[in-house]
Amino acid sequence: MAVLALDHVTVAWPSPRKGEADYVAVEDVSLCVERGEFVSVVGPTGCGKSTLLNVAAGLLAPSGGTVFVSGQPLQGINRSAGYLFQGDALMPWRSARENVEAGLLFARVAPAVARERALGWLDRVGLRGFGDSYPHQLSGGMRKRVALAQMLVLEPRILLMDEPFSALDVQTRQLMENELLELWSSDRRSVVFITHDLEEAIALSDRVVLLSAGPRTRPIGEFRIDLPRPRDVSEIRLSPRFAELQVTIWRALRAEVLRAYARNEQRA
Repeated sequence: MAVLALDHVTVAWPSPRKGEADYVAVEDVSLCVERGEFVSVVGPTGCGKSTLLNVAAGLLAPSGGTVFVSGQPLQGINRSAGYLFQGDALMPWRSARENVEAGLLFARVAPAVARERALGWLDRVGLRGFGDSYPHQLSGGMRKRVALAQMLVLEPRILLMDEPFSALDVQTRQLMENELLELWSSDRRSVVFITHDLEEAIALSDRVVLLSAGPRTRPIGEFRIDLPRPRDVSEIRLSPRFAELQVTIWRALRAEVLRAYARNEQRA
């Protein structure tokens, strides 16, 4: 049984102009994520990747189709999932420790227990000694580590990640990717990772799913990533098999990327 399944999901919005057809963002998308599987979803800018993630999180109700969590239809918010956003979602008036423990306190965990667990997760993400620092006192990579601990401290079964490292510099990004893989390998939670970076998707994933350009986005390909684990994301990029996978997947994706660029130029 899949931990998360999107079954023929469609998301459409009514047109603001009378008489015009609804805008269909994604159409008839099906996606299954097995227990412990790391799946990346890749597609051109504006193709609806984040829309699908919001549907999986229960933040957006699909216009058609159903979301299943461990075989049960999703009603409302997906309580089995943690969500790591693209931008910083930390509360600036709270310290790193207070940000991490906030979800536990909202869940009515005893303050002493919440504090201990928050400090433990800050330690695991490499931020021992920074619990009393505020977000503005931390680098971009450190803030992302706090956000990662904030999500993982709640022990979700499913990790939903929306281009979480896209704003980081290349070196910090690779450090965070390796950090994520190390944390993931310790308990193998199911991951849906949204990215427009094909190299990142291949380096991290067990499986890469490609989406077409929008509107009416649909899956156009699925590729099993047979690279050995554990992986170092910088080292694995140098392997011949990585290069083969990149060429194969890019050939399937290239036409959709060009189509998206052409549409954006027409709008401009």
